[in-house]
Amino acid sequence: MKILVSDPLHEKGIQIFKDQGFEVEIKTGLSPEDLHQAIKGVDGLVIRSATQVNKELLEAADLLKVVGRADTGLDNVDIPAATEHGVVVMNTPGQNSNAAAELAMGHIFALSRHIARGNRGIKDGKWEKKQLRGRELKGKTLGIVGMGNIGRILAELGIGVKMRVIGFDPFLDDAEIKARGAEPVPYEDLLAQADYISIHVPKTTETTNLFSEANLAKMKDGAYLINCARGGIVDEVALCDALSSGKLAGAALDVFEVEPLPADSRLIYADDLTCTPHLGANTFEAQENVAVAVANQMSAYLKGGPAEFAVNDPKK
Repeated sequence: MKILVSDPLHEKGIQIFKDQGFEVEIKTGLSPEDLHQAIKGVDGLVIRSATQVNKELLEAADLLKVVGRADTGLDNVDIPAATEHGVVVMNTPGQNSNAAAELAMGHIFALSRHIARGNRGIKDGKWEKKQLRGRELKGKTLGIVGMGNIGRILAELGIGVKMRVIGFDPFLDDAEIKARGAEPVPYEDLLAQADYISIHVPKTTETTNLFSEANLAKMKDGAYLINCARGGIVDEVALCDALSSGKLAGAALDVFEVEPLPADSRLIYADDLTCTPHLGANTFEAQENVAVAVANQMSAYLKGGPAEFAVNDPKK
């Protein structure tokens, strides 16, 4: 059986496929037309965020049985179309959670102590000590939207620096949120109480523009917003307005509605906004973890085992 790796994958994952007796083709950065040709005769497709598994690609596939994303998010996969074509879709939840939580915490520190601006100022020949008075995290309230694996780890980090941690997750009851280290609160209460809000939910119809102009206005004056989840959950125009008006003291984005970020984006010029280029899972450890996990899961399934972490069931 043949495995096509269409996005970069750690070598340990590739070696697992080979050790299991699969033929592995590594073809990254293909155009949609070339990918439609490459998918012929392929039993398993390994992707990350770049490859778009849409209806057209699934129609071009003749032997495809499973798509595995070496990551958690599946916004680049048409799951209903995959189900219709008899293709199992699986991801690797939890393998990069620590990396994403640490990045969110890093942004919280960076915003509080003006680390990015201070570094840039020194390199530009400035000494802005008086202008860059920061805030300590101890005693502040951290609001976490989405108390899954990443939210749970971030709660631990927040408690570690003596923050009060509150959490909202519509899919978890109060007892589960408490067990994950946060005080459960309704969404609007979280907006009003938190000094820092960190977003850790998938992008869905319900979460698109979850942080709209109206909801940003409900946030505490002088609060900070951090999004290391998915672009489009925060209304970027409304966020720029909230920063320029002084409603928010700062924000940090690792994800954007359009990636890479366009050169004329207003976000580039927004004051008190720090940006990183979608680094959430971009650590050596996380890259290895997701590659090993997806290779083991797909290998097991293609050899007749269970479809671990499958998000659909084409047999139904």
